[in-house]
Amino acid sequence: MTATDRSIELINAAAQAAADKLAHDIIAYDVSDVLSITDAFLLASAPNDRQVKSIVDEIEERLSKDLGVKPVRREGDREARWVLLDYVDIVVHVQHSEERVFYALERLWKDCPEIGLPEEAKATRGKAAAHAEATAGERDGELH
Repeated sequence: MTATDRSIELINAAAQAAADKLAHDIIAYDVSDVLSITDAFLLASAPNDRQVKSIVDEIEERLSKDLGVKPVRREGDREARWVLLDYVDIVVHVQHSEERVFYALERLWKDCPEIGLPEEAKATRGKAAAHAEATAGERDGELH
């Protein structure tokens, strides 16, 4: 079994919305063979809580406006360290970069097929590492 066309449409719209809000390391997996509750996962991250919220809000607004869907569940809003949007067909995980590294969801789903994403979303790969390196250099510079 593979993700439905509708699930792929939702994933691509959510990935584009996340990319438009400068999310890092956007990736999607077809989990339909291993989970019966959903077809696909979208993972994205951001370097701070405010940006996590902004990405989540943009995804929710875009999917509602363009595709007429609303999440059946939204969790993690309060701390904005890991926000989950459950659309039944897909589940979107937007994590603070630190949570993304700690929980390493990619490790859990690495055997599942990756779903092709829009070019802008693909271009976000490696952005978290680049951002961490840049901010570490800035912090080091301040210490001297």
